[in-house]
Amino acid sequence: MRLISLALALFLFWLALSGHYTPMLMAAGAVSAVVCVLAAVRMGIADPEGHPVHLLGRFVTYFPWILREIAKSAWAVTKIIIDPALPISPTMTRVRASQKTSLGIVTYANSITLTPGTITTGVKGDVLTVHAVVREGALDLESGGMDARVTRFEGRV
Repeated sequence: MRLISLALALFLFWLALSGHYTPMLMAAGAVSAVVCVLAAVRMGIADPEGHPVHLLGRFVTYFPWILREIAKSAWAVTKIIIDPALPISPTMTRVRASQKTSLGIVTYANSITLTPGTITTGVKGDVLTVHAVVREGALDLESGGMDARVTRFEGRV
């Protein structure tokens, strides 16, 4: 089922980029998607981490949450930039990821980087080094709210 889902996702991506709906080109796109899936299977990279369809149900709640966090952070950074005093307090911090899989840790690191004002600068094991534009951003990460949300997304409570 995972391989069919991967082929369908590749075909839909190809279709979105192509924009051509003639039978011949759609057949070429479908064949290309199947060949890519077969190549991925042969290389041993068509695994649950590469195509995590098992996370689709939890993605429905995670995606709106991360969009809201991005919007809140973007607004906060915008206010800092507009302020003539430019009230920044650059901070480096380390946070421990409670996720158990590489995919979970990467999701956490990318969630931090997606929110304006913070960026993950390094990952070593389960410790992430993060730069924040303001100290409050670092304190917010250290409180563990985002970590807990990503852990729920990963499927661990």
